[in-house]
Formats: sequence, C-alpha cells, structure tokens
Amino acid sequence: MMTYGQNQYRKTQVATVDRGRLIVLLYEGAISFLTKAKACQTEGDIPTWCSLINRAQDILDELNASLNMENGGDIAINLRRLYMFMGDLLVKAKIKNEPEAVQEVIRMLVSLNEAWREAVAKPEAQEVLARQPQQVAAQLRGSVHI
Repeated sequence: MMTYGQNQYRKTQVATVDRGRLIVLLYEGAISFLTKAKACQTEGDIPTWCSLINRAQDILDELNASLNMENGGDIAINLRRLYMFMGDLLVKAKIKNEPEAVQEVIRMLVSLNEAWREAVAKPEAQEVLARQPQQVAAQLRGSVHI
C-alpha cells in the first residue's frame, strides 16, 4: 500500500502535469496495475488479480473516452480500436484466468508508452498539446486513480 505522503505526491503530480505527460502517466499506471495483477494471479490471489485488471480497464476506458474522434483522424480511430481490443483481452484474461492475455496488453501498452514519450518530447508536440482544450486533461485527472 502507498503511504499517505506517496498518495498526495501522486495526486499533485497528476494535477499539475501537461496533457502529453498525463497520457504517459496513464499508460504507466495501467502497466503497473497489470504487472501487479500477474503477480497476484501467480500467487492465487484471484480477487486482487481481478481488481487490478479492473483498474487497468478503467484507465483504458478513460484513454478511449478522451480521444478526439472529430479531429483525430486515423490515429484516433486506430487508438480506439486498440483500446477496445486491449479491453476485450483483459475481459478474457479475467474470465479464463489467462495471464498470457494480460502480458499481451502489457506489451502493447509499453509500445504505446514509448511512442508517446518520444512524441511529447518533441517541441512540435508541445505546441500542439498546448493548443488542445484543457478540459480533457482536467476530466482525466478527476476520474482515474493511479
């Protein structure tokens, strides 16, 4: 369990981060939950296994809901498909108790996270992210618990 101080630090970090970095943090949160879930499954702690998968699914749902389908073009469409596919894999993992499906989602999230890290590090990306409505970032900050 996180201590009170760690929780407060994490909340402050999420509340003050830019939109691109927030997406990276969400990916990292989902990866962390799924990695812990795999350990719980190995130990036979199925309730915690399911709970941690649910938390990762919540993050995927928020990432999906934050996509700008009007202006996002093919990238938004493909991300939506990928988030839905990952969500389906996680449902399968819970129902059939399949850690391989969780590992596949982790692999995809790590790949996406690396791409986002590279993208948000570029000055052009910072300009685009600065022009995006802050409403989406505020919405994400309030609904996902990392």
